[in-house]
Amino acid sequence: MRINRAWLGAALLMLPTFLVAMDLTALLLALPQLAADLGATSVQQLWISDGYGFLVAGMVITMGTLGDRIGRRRLLLAGAAAFAALSIVAAFATGPLMLIVVRALLGVAGATLAPSTLALLTTMFRDEHQRGKAIAVWATCQFTGGALGPVLAGLLLQHFWWGSIFLAAVPAMLLLVLAGPALLPESRSDQAGRLDPASVAVSLASVLLIVYGIKQLTVENVRALPAMALVAGAAIGWLFVRRQLRLDTPLLDLRLLRNRPFTAVLVALVFAGIAMAGTGLLVTQYLQGVLGYSPFMSAILFAPMGLGVAAGTLTAPLLARRMKPTTAIAAGLAASAIGSLLLIGVDDARALPLVVTGITVLALGTGPLFALGTGLIIGSAPPERTGSAASMSETGNYIGGSLGLALLGTVAAAIYRERMNDTSDSLPGAVAASEHLPAAQSAELLHTARDAFTTSLHVTGAVAAIIFAGLAVLVLTMRPTTPTTPAPLPDYETTGS
Repeated sequence: MRINRAWLGAALLMLPTFLVAMDLTALLLALPQLAADLGATSVQQLWISDGYGFLVAGMVITMGTLGDRIGRRRLLLAGAAAFAALSIVAAFATGPLMLIVVRALLGVAGATLAPSTLALLTTMFRDEHQRGKAIAVWATCQFTGGALGPVLAGLLLQHFWWGSIFLAAVPAMLLLVLAGPALLPESRSDQAGRLDPASVAVSLASVLLIVYGIKQLTVENVRALPAMALVAGAAIGWLFVRRQLRLDTPLLDLRLLRNRPFTAVLVALVFAGIAMAGTGLLVTQYLQGVLGYSPFMSAILFAPMGLGVAAGTLTAPLLARRMKPTTAIAAGLAASAIGSLLLIGVDDARALPLVVTGITVLALGTGPLFALGTGLIIGSAPPERTGSAASMSETGNYIGGSLGLALLGTVAAAIYRERMNDTSDSLPGAVAASEHLPAAQSAELLHTARDAFTTSLHVTGAVAAIIFAGLAVLVLTMRPTTPTTPAPLPDYETTGS
């Protein structure tokens, strides 16, 4: 009965994991309809889209540590209730400013969910193999939610108004609030200290400035403001690090980075996020701008990337039974490198099969990293710091994704402009310009622009392959400085209700 109850609780924990990831991507297809109904400007659309992700990234550190101190279940249920209420408000927003504010608050609520679910899974599954399976399913739900978000949005928008995308999360969150007290144990650290408000403010400022700067580098022609935000965020981050190392009970326990496997996996999560986000950005634009698919059809064709990660995470525990976790992670990353290399061969004759196969293999190979790597990070932390460790893992994912969009997106844009001899800044711009030209000139411009963008995709695939290959070597060579054993769970205050 205890095992059944644990797995029922685990199934319940998958709901917020799936929905938070889905909320990050589902709004993209609704933006045109939403902007028309609310009269949102291009800048307001950007903040409606990105405000949620900004606050999730900025608050996840604070929420992970807060859960260690006040109770992971308590924080999770409070966050779920707030998420449900705010989703209803967002669905019936009457103006762009109102929706921007509500989306930001949804980000704060969403930040409570990921570290709490991971920390609770660690408490609920004391057996290492069962815990590995639970974390693999958790990672599967996270990436499946991200992959299916645009698909679900497309289906809802065919029959309902844009607010239905927000309402989709409400029933699941209410189920979590109602069933959580019966199925989930409460757990907190018995070594919790006072939450340091200065650390909260400094961490939030640092992460928000860094994520803002990275994202704006991809959309702004003037680079000065994003560059200043990055410099300021890095400087504030340095102050945050110094403060954490001096506190007896820090907001984020940076001493965990002394564990070499912990650090290596964290680095791998960041750089895998860079490679995946960069290739995802180029592939989605390629499907629409070069192959000519609609946004909804492009979302369907792109879904194998998220589903590939999901399949990889589900099979990761089986691999871990036959080989060391680090060997399974490295083998998966090597497969991701091969998938990335397939993108180099994309051309007109065999474009779609190679693109879909490439992103599927790439994503499938990352599954062991996200499942087993997350397990290694959580297992490397003492029980009283599992929320903090989970928040570091999640922050690494967000930073990696943002860096991928900025760095690889910038490289791809530079290659495109060079191939176009600076006559076009982007493929969508070339498509728009072609509509106002005579037929022959329009066809020539489109052919040249699509060739230039395909070259950008080839280079992005090559860069991603180098990243994945390098990470495979890093993970294979990582070794703990001293033999370690999991810390005992009695350090927790744990109750069944």
